[in-house]
Amino acid sequence: MASSSKTYLDLIKACDNFPCIDIGQTPWAEDPNPALYQLLLPDDPRPHGYILPSTVERMPWTTSFEVSAPASRPRTIKVKADTSKGVNSTGAAINAAFAELIQAATETQAFASLSRPREEAFRIMGAKFPSPPVQLRRQAAGLFGITCRGAHMTVYTRSKETSELKIWVPRRSAHLKTYPGKLDTSVAGGVRAEESPFECIVHEADEEASLPASLVRGHAKACGAVTYVSSSGAGSGGEMGLVVPDVLYVYDLEVGEDVVLKPQDDEVEEFYLLDVRQVKEALLREEFKTNCAPVMIDFFVRHGIITDDNEADYLEIVTRLHRPLPVPTSAGALDAC
Repeated sequence: MASSSKTYLDLIKACDNFPCIDIGQTPWAEDPNPALYQLLLPDDPRPHGYILPSTVERMPWTTSFEVSAPASRPRTIKVKADTSKGVNSTGAAINAAFAELIQAATETQAFASLSRPREEAFRIMGAKFPSPPVQLRRQAAGLFGITCRGAHMTVYTRSKETSELKIWVPRRSAHLKTYPGKLDTSVAGGVRAEESPFECIVHEADEEASLPASLVRGHAKACGAVTYVSSSGAGSGGEMGLVVPDVLYVYDLEVGEDVVLKPQDDEVEEFYLLDVRQVKEALLREEFKTNCAPVMIDFFVRHGIITDDNEADYLEIVTRLHRPLPVPTSAGALDAC
């Protein structure tokens, strides 16, 4: 078994691994001509995503998108909302444009991530057009560098005799395309375009852990969010080096010792009930899925397990768990950080 050579801060940096730069102003990519392209929606000057030049070159752009010349600064990809194609709103027109483009990219086999079975759509956060929500196919979200929404819930119990805290930790199934065999958050999933983070937790808790909706609705507590910007790498199941901003809404659920989490779908191999020491050791051995490590660290901070008294990197840890995102997260935001 590997030695515990990593620190909590190392684990956060492994997830929040995109350079801490002003992404909108500073070119960065592992590319000889590296200026990123900004994704612009109609009548909105704010970038909603950042796209690699290599992605732009391979994408079979349709007439619904205006691609700036490579020499222009800033480089931009503008979505043109054509409501003459039988759609009755700007939001619907944007969605139709993305759907047509992603279908073309799928048919031409331009990107490996689009070869996976179709999944739900993800919302483009901060879009000014709420109905229907501006969205695109989940597997394509990373290609356009939009912020993705996830929801994670940590389920734990306390001994009646000793008050010892134990956490339910699942192991991901070996057949999964992304991070097979890694440890995960008790319950987690990507938030669909049409749903709230809490509704995501309710149905994922049933599907992944056999937890009844009444228990989750009655006792789960919203505890904020973890934010980061990553550069996609090995284990992500998609293209390498993409700009991936993420917001993970975090929840806690304390259950009695009689509650046992059991897999109901094929995404979870098995559940373990681990004490804090065991979870710490598994974290530092890098056994957790990359973005689940910060979620567990955030849980440790909120429950007083990691404090300024016992952790030298405490303030940097707390700061890095809540990185400002480089795109707007609400329709009213004037500028992205």
